[in-house]
Amino acid sequence: MKKVCHFSSVHPGLDIRIYRKQCVSLAQAGFDVHLVIGADETQVAEAADAGVTIHPLAALPGGRLRRVVAHGWRCYRAARALNADVYHFHDPELIPYGLLLSWQGRRVIYDLHEDLRADIHSKQWIPRPLRRVIASLARGVEHFAARRFAAMVAATPYIGALFDHSAARVAVIHNYPAINELAGTPATVLTAFPRDSVCYVGAINEMRGIRYVIQALEMVPVKLLLAGAFDPPALRLELKAYRGWRQVEEYGFVDRQMVGEIMARSLCGLVTLKPEPNFVNALPIKLFEYMSAGVPVIASDFPLWRGIVEDAECGICVDPENPNAIAKAITYLLTHPEEADEMGRNGRRAAESKYRWDREGAKLVALYGEILAEAPDAGGYDKLRGQV
Repeated sequence: MKKVCHFSSVHPGLDIRIYRKQCVSLAQAGFDVHLVIGADETQVAEAADAGVTIHPLAALPGGRLRRVVAHGWRCYRAARALNADVYHFHDPELIPYGLLLSWQGRRVIYDLHEDLRADIHSKQWIPRPLRRVIASLARGVEHFAARRFAAMVAATPYIGALFDHSAARVAVIHNYPAINELAGTPATVLTAFPRDSVCYVGAINEMRGIRYVIQALEMVPVKLLLAGAFDPPALRLELKAYRGWRQVEEYGFVDRQMVGEIMARSLCGLVTLKPEPNFVNALPIKLFEYMSAGVPVIASDFPLWRGIVEDAECGICVDPENPNAIAKAITYLLTHPEEADEMGRNGRRAAESKYRWDREGAKLVALYGEILAEAPDAGGYDKLRGQV
């Protein structure tokens, strides 16, 4: 049985893409799967039941620099000690450690969840005059590393195409949902709570358009079922001053079962992210989760997203920075229930036929098979044995 090791210094223990999709799929395919990540005892036990061994990293106090340097080093050391056949990492800050593993003769995969250069341009904590320089340097480092890794896994075709000429192998593994995870809500929930609310599930911050959503609530007679963590927490206190906040039913961070129940209670799902460089070419998982749950979507009117929504006939695209447009879309679905129901069914059909994780998981398993079929280059490891 081939041993594979995923590792991350940033993501939570049962991260949806890393653990619930990739690691679980590999375990089901017969791999000996290990995951080095921050996790608690409950998460370790849950993963063990799914055939995944978590090696938990304790949290370190301190800021961003300490996480990048100290926590990244601890993550690498724990991963290296496992002596895996394939290493698969998920954070740009771990690129140096991925290179170390590669130079030691290990097969290494770098998973690109986002377009790093575009993401840097949206980082508020980086002084604006420095963003272009840092973003260009980061892209150069990624291309340097891509030539030395066994494969680059990209969450979208757009990201994958960025490395077509530098990577030995590029595999696009979309972050689509497990097709039945959010669609099996008990009938008791649907009976007790008719679909008379809208929902947003995910990270809550300025870039994801939450301010305009709260302003839109002032114009429509619906509740917002809001689930997720605020970043920064002070944003929540600021939004509470809006009149629309009185229509918010707040849940905080919730488990996957509750995500399904929230969607089952919702007239539509909101994914009105602002036109940040890292969003316009992204494929947001929440869009596809709403579709898989049979919920109509109100999405940002980016060309890529509009093409998906219009092709599936599953929702309405709006200017995400226009509260009036968001309110108008909600009102339309509220006053056209039969059409809203049809949009939900259309989204579900599109998810069943196209936007589903099981097919992406099969592509990931095939990628591992290709990589393991190649003879490893052990020269680097022999050279560096005992030095790192």
